[in-house]
Amino acid sequence: MEFSEFADQASDVEAATADGDIVDLVADLFAAAGDDLPIVARYVQGRVFPGHDETKLDVGPSNCYEAIARAAGQNVDADDVESTVADLGDVGRVAASYDFGSQQGLAAFGGGSDDGLTVAAVHDELETLAAASGTGSTDEKVTILFGLFNRCNPDEARYLARLVLSEMRIGVGAGTVRDAIDEAFDVPADAVGRALQVSNDYGLVAETARDDPAGLGDITLEMGRPVQAMLAQAGTANDALEEWGETACETKYDGARVQIHIDDDVEIYSRNMEDVTDPLPDVVAAVEGSIDVPAILDGEVLAVDDAGDPLPFQAVLRRFRRKHDVERARDEIELQLVVFDCLYADGRELVDASLLDRRERLEEIWDGTLAEFSLADDAEAIADLEAEALAAGHEGIMLKNPESAYTPGRRGKNWLKRKPDVETLDLVVTGAEWGEGRRASFLGTYELSVSTPDGFETVGKVATGITDEELARLSDLVESKILTEDGQTVDVEPSVVFEVGYEEIQESPTYSSGYALRFPRFVSVREDKSPEDADSLERVERLVQKQG
Repeated sequence: MEFSEFADQASDVEAATADGDIVDLVADLFAAAGDDLPIVARYVQGRVFPGHDETKLDVGPSNCYEAIARAAGQNVDADDVESTVADLGDVGRVAASYDFGSQQGLAAFGGGSDDGLTVAAVHDELETLAAASGTGSTDEKVTILFGLFNRCNPDEARYLARLVLSEMRIGVGAGTVRDAIDEAFDVPADAVGRALQVSNDYGLVAETARDDPAGLGDITLEMGRPVQAMLAQAGTANDALEEWGETACETKYDGARVQIHIDDDVEIYSRNMEDVTDPLPDVVAAVEGSIDVPAILDGEVLAVDDAGDPLPFQAVLRRFRRKHDVERARDEIELQLVVFDCLYADGRELVDASLLDRRERLEEIWDGTLAEFSLADDAEAIADLEAEALAAGHEGIMLKNPESAYTPGRRGKNWLKRKPDVETLDLVVTGAEWGEGRRASFLGTYELSVSTPDGFETVGKVATGITDEELARLSDLVESKILTEDGQTVDVEPSVVFEVGYEEIQESPTYSSGYALRFPRFVSVREDKSPEDADSLERVERLVQKQG
């Protein structure tokens, strides 16, 4: 497929407003993709590699701006590009505004050839870019991007720039791709959905649906191919009891979510599906001493003190990030693995089994620490269990539907997180303001946004709940993400997620989401979450409806 054909269709998708029309257009794109279908199924979502693949482009906005500037000519520099992006709010529109193709030479892709770009050629270059590492790799990445932009027409440049920065913004999410695969190749939507859940590979599923529809049922969990974790939404004991009657209650730990694959070796993946096996040799040893059958487990790693009491979440992150002196870090911070679910055990896939069946199988195969688990059928019993969990130093409890299947990547109503005191949201930091007086050297007020299919929309600002110690840490964390500054106000690359408590959500014209948090209060940095995992505008709207 010509990359111009992909760009033309992406432009049509972006212009469509009805969900059905978007699905139809994406289905047409898939039907015409030919051998490039696996790539196109990812690109249309702004993904370059499969979700389970750890490969990353590792290209920041500044690298992309530099490549655009070089392709645009001698009268344009990276600062010009950055300034225009700040004005227009869309790197794609900026890239499309320049006349590329004139900067030929040895550094240009293909030597500045006039041959049209293909999807396959773009992907080959992006794979080469992702593989660049070590001294000089940044320049190499910029040069590769420059060469690509140098061969782009305006529409191609628009979507290449967005793709590189994972900002496709054409209104296509996982559900759209699922429905488009169903429509393009006339396969059952539920078969497509399940294959996506257990593979986390849209390209594989799309190609299988086209070439071997019956093979969708053969796509199963695989060792070493992590899937997205099942997610929870906030809820109350009454919500759970009204919906399910008897409710499963589990202790909610202040740790880092892990998915553990046990076969010939033990492999450990983070919530974001990054391989964290090497920094956690003690966890690997604990797994090896606790199970003797192949399995895929879901659990939590928490840091504990000498008495075995839990330490703050940040202590866990220090271990996860350690690449050197792992043994010293192991001596400094003790980790404990708590397992609470089982996706696969000894040849049997369990994602479709009920929670109770999965728990029973887990108890049969796992000889290590299990999450506290019990059943309750009244609110008072649930409150007692929560009080016990809090007294032990944990976050609270999870409420789960005993009959629910394990649905990777889905934030449904079958798991509810129940927390004390205030309701919380996980929100993306998209801006900030410098403080005043003694706090003038720190970013003190943070703009918060919710995710939407088209990007992020603001929902409020938070400045309370931040101690002086946290102020310095948060300022260091966010300052490195600044894109532009205007006086005391800065725009920030969406990459940091805050957990924020609030009293109420109100309709408000002040923020682009149409809603505002009343009395927002900083709770923590969700360093285990990416912006894509943050709470959505859809969830905010549901919470507003629940407020009555």
